[in-house]
Amino acid sequence: MHGLTGGIRPYLALSLLCLALYLPGLAALPPMDRDESRFIQATRQMLESGDFIRIQFQDEMRAKKPAGAYWLQAASVEALSHPASNQVWPYRLPSALAAWAAVLMTFAFGRSLLGTRPALLAGVLLASSLMLTAEAHQAKTDAILLACVVAAQGVLARFYVSGQAREKAGGGGCGSSAPVTGASLMAPGTLEAAIFWLAQGIGILIKGPIVPLISLLTVAALWGADRNVRWFVSLRPLLGSVIAIAIAAPWFVAVSSATGGAFVGEAVKGDLLPKLLGAQESHGGFPGWYLMLAAGIFWPGSLLLWPAVTKLWGQRGRLAFRVLLAWAIPTWVLFEIIPTKLPHYVLPAFPALALMVAALACEGLEVFRHRAAKAWYVVWTLIGFTLAAAVVVLPIKLGNGFDASTVPAAIAIVLATLLPAALALMNRPATAALALALTAVATYPVVFQGVLPSLDRMFLSRGVARIIQTIGSDGPVAAAGYSEPSLVFLVGTDTRFVNGAGAAGHLAAHPRALVVVTDRELPAFSQEATKLGLSIEQFGQVDGINYSRGKPTSLAVLGVKTP
Repeated sequence: MHGLTGGIRPYLALSLLCLALYLPGLAALPPMDRDESRFIQATRQMLESGDFIRIQFQDEMRAKKPAGAYWLQAASVEALSHPASNQVWPYRLPSALAAWAAVLMTFAFGRSLLGTRPALLAGVLLASSLMLTAEAHQAKTDAILLACVVAAQGVLARFYVSGQAREKAGGGGCGSSAPVTGASLMAPGTLEAAIFWLAQGIGILIKGPIVPLISLLTVAALWGADRNVRWFVSLRPLLGSVIAIAIAAPWFVAVSSATGGAFVGEAVKGDLLPKLLGAQESHGGFPGWYLMLAAGIFWPGSLLLWPAVTKLWGQRGRLAFRVLLAWAIPTWVLFEIIPTKLPHYVLPAFPALALMVAALACEGLEVFRHRAAKAWYVVWTLIGFTLAAAVVVLPIKLGNGFDASTVPAAIAIVLATLLPAALALMNRPATAALALALTAVATYPVVFQGVLPSLDRMFLSRGVARIIQTIGSDGPVAAAGYSEPSLVFLVGTDTRFVNGAGAAGHLAAHPRALVVVTDRELPAFSQEATKLGLSIEQFGQVDGINYSRGKPTSLAVLGVKTP
């Protein structure tokens, strides 16, 4: 590892890792329902209409997130593609770049807190985590949000460590017996403070109050531990708050004016409060749900996460660990308490966890050699084995049948899973952490570039769009019983959602158009078509699973039979 720690080599190594993990599948993976498809369709409509203030999905206001992520996607599409194109990768590129930036920033500020070697391993753990890799492949807010969180929290951590170290060195007393390192004495300045507040303002434009809330929770936790926030004054909070507000406020004022205040009202009443008060859209879970998922969403880094967790609290006397714990614990607890639960909600805590786990791995603590830890290393391999089995089985169940090329890919995943587990069992946790990069590289490109895009029975909208593109629809497409937003993106903004009888009426009004009808709506469609005297022709059928609903679905592409 020593050959990777000098000069710009860590940045190059982490960049190559991110390239290997995030680029495969970026173009091949079809639009995902439902959140991503709503995002990219709303971005397309921004470009089509030239209205970059209001956020619309077809004719409905989309009051879920501010405009920041949409603007980034729109800039990417404008530079690299065209709104009429169904290529999804330009919409996803900002997420992939943001994930890459989050990894590099984690290394950059982690090096100032803990040293180069732990920071490099932390970059590997974060870059290779399943959750971040999944978000890098989707045109949503969460990877971009993570970049804002890391920028803000990294600066906050440096100001805390530097401020506490100066007070300790000056005999001022900081309310903590935390030891001081040489790296801690490198004081950040005005530029770093500006970065903190810029990240706050941009973060508000990306996902509302999340970045400020995480920073406030961190500061509150540190105040509770130290009874001292004098170090925070160096961040110039009054001037900085003005900067953050100046970045975020203009769009909120503009969208409030354009919608008569409806956007902000709907965002609070229709999105934020339901998530805080109940399980929105059936995404509920109990406190502790994220802890149960951690082995999977932090995989493959979860190999070392669970042994390390048992020792993290004991490291709170160290300044770097103190601020990282103040970042990770309140953030994690907050999302455990909120009733609405989605796996990516705890992603903002991952950089802090990665840094602490990497630091303990480099120190080779006894905790990694306990019997319980070694038992966990064996159990952990089951996750990799499950992924390897899925690589072979999923194409059989949801694709075009057995694919012989998946067998060597599955074997590679198994071997790449066994290697870090074996190194951990040999009491070499730091080397095991580095080997996890190989585990990720052996797994994710196969999954995102090869396996997932081949699952035709999962991506019903893609199958329907291919039929429609082959036949051609002279008029807007109508869909009965199937209303996934990916269909709108792939078929057209003017796609209409109706019931079975409405689909027949649509063909009566647009005889050269096509309709998509589910098997459940087909009887009503046929009955109404008969009443209207329509002679119907089926141009194709797509069978599979509507994964948004978890139900088998059969879609028929129908039109009026030509004489």
